[in-house]
Amino acid sequence: MFTEAFPILTTRDLPRLAAFYQEVLEFAETYRFPAEGDPQYVGLELGAGGQLGVGADAAAPMGPEQRLDLCVYADDCDAAVARLRSHGATITGEPQDMPWGERAAHAEDPDGNRLVILSRLTG
Repeated sequence: MFTEAFPILTTRDLPRLAAFYQEVLEFAETYRFPAEGDPQYVGLELGAGGQLGVGADAAAPMGPEQRLDLCVYADDCDAAVARLRSHGATITGEPQDMPWGERAAHAEDPDGNRLVILSRLTG
């Protein structure tokens, strides 16, 4: 019945937030509406099917009242955190090994949306 789901982040500054996900986290734009002019919605994809929507909303809440964690897998959690930090992201939790076999760190995008950066531990 249900086949897939994906989060949509609403933002007051769609071009800035979409660029962050494309330039820093390496998402690719797969859809834009409208196709010409200022977008109201951008569809993004990462790897084999990781999808994220970014929608324009002038009244979108910013910061901690948002209740979404976007989990993003990386080949190297520590390198991903360094990349985020170098692009001005707020790191709210440094990388650490988790008992379930992943390395995890926490950050915020430019709008204060919470990111969980993960890599799978080997061995």
